[in-house]
Amino acid sequence: MTQELARRIAITIGALLIFRLGCYIPLGGISTRTGVLSSISASRVSIFALSIVPYLTAAIIIQLVSVVWGRLSALERSGEAGRRRIIRYTLILALLLAAFQAFGVASALQGIRGFVVEPGNWFLASATATMVGGVFFLVWLSEQITRHGVGNGLALILSVAIVISFPADVATGFELLRQGAVSSNLVLFNTVLWIALVAVMVLVETARRNVPVQYAARQVGKRLLAARSSALSIKLNNAGFLIPTIVAPWILYLPLAAASFLFGQTPWLAAAGAHIRFGQPVHVILGSIAVFILIFIYTARVLDPEQAAETLQEQGGVVEGITPGEATADHLDRIASLTTVVGAVYLVAVSLIPEGLLAIGIALPYKIGGGSVLIVVCTILDLKKQVRDRSLTNRGGERI
Repeated sequence: MTQELARRIAITIGALLIFRLGCYIPLGGISTRTGVLSSISASRVSIFALSIVPYLTAAIIIQLVSVVWGRLSALERSGEAGRRRIIRYTLILALLLAAFQAFGVASALQGIRGFVVEPGNWFLASATATMVGGVFFLVWLSEQITRHGVGNGLALILSVAIVISFPADVATGFELLRQGAVSSNLVLFNTVLWIALVAVMVLVETARRNVPVQYAARQVGKRLLAARSSALSIKLNNAGFLIPTIVAPWILYLPLAAASFLFGQTPWLAAAGAHIRFGQPVHVILGSIAVFILIFIYTARVLDPEQAAETLQEQGGVVEGITPGEATADHLDRIASLTTVVGAVYLVAVSLIPEGLLAIGIALPYKIGGGSVLIVVCTILDLKKQVRDRSLTNRGGERI
């Protein structure tokens, strides 16, 4: 291991320890003498109570807007200045979302009898400002990990928040098994299911559809680049996880919320709400369709066959057996569409497995979301890749 890699690993571990330490620092004004604090998770009333969720939500909203608004999409592709403006817009939206959520949390805490030492406007203002500051501190901390550490900072912070609850879930499962509340067969089924699911995730996330490409010899400045063979690598899952699975519930619940606002609580709205609750067959079906469609929409944005064909032609690249230009774009579009179908089926299955089991009457001893596991798996794979790449890059450096 080189000194540079060891330094980056140390920075990453240190930043994550700071994040975990902040999760146990309570908000100012919280009473510790009432005994109420012991019944609430420390992270829920800490300075990092909102984690990085407001920033991630803002980033997702900006990306969705860029899909339907050409000016924002063009700004994102216009270079460094455009990307900085996109980041600025994301931070402003994150500030608004964090302030709204923080005020709601502070108001809820103040409503608990005896929980706040001195309820009032001062507590609301200070608690809101503290939680908003916590969000932006974590955004800054994640940037330090990405720049000076190893891995993607946002993904690592999100994954640590998920992994930290895993031992408690396992302990809960064993306790329920000891008490006879669940059967050993159910626990065994649950264990085998998630081991198999993790194996499938690793297989799919590392799988690539390679399109052979031939590059002709060409002159670049004073350099003559020789003819070479390469491959255009296409992931099975180009849409990731967060955007399809986070936006899908919006599609289901926002129309219902708007109808409730316009027409009030009517019997047919109550019936519709009952049918689209988590675990209901209608929710599983509609949720699957929504995720499937969103995967295609987002993949079309991140993987543009026409742009890829144009780039290949500019660089003197030719897909084997395909005429450059429109024919190449059509060929890449067919490959991308078939690949996206496989990735969409996989992602729908991953995101809806716990809900699907609940819909058919299989109640697991504790709840683990397929999306949470996928986030952790992808983060670990990315971390492994970055460590390997940095080790190879610095192979000639000083080792420790």
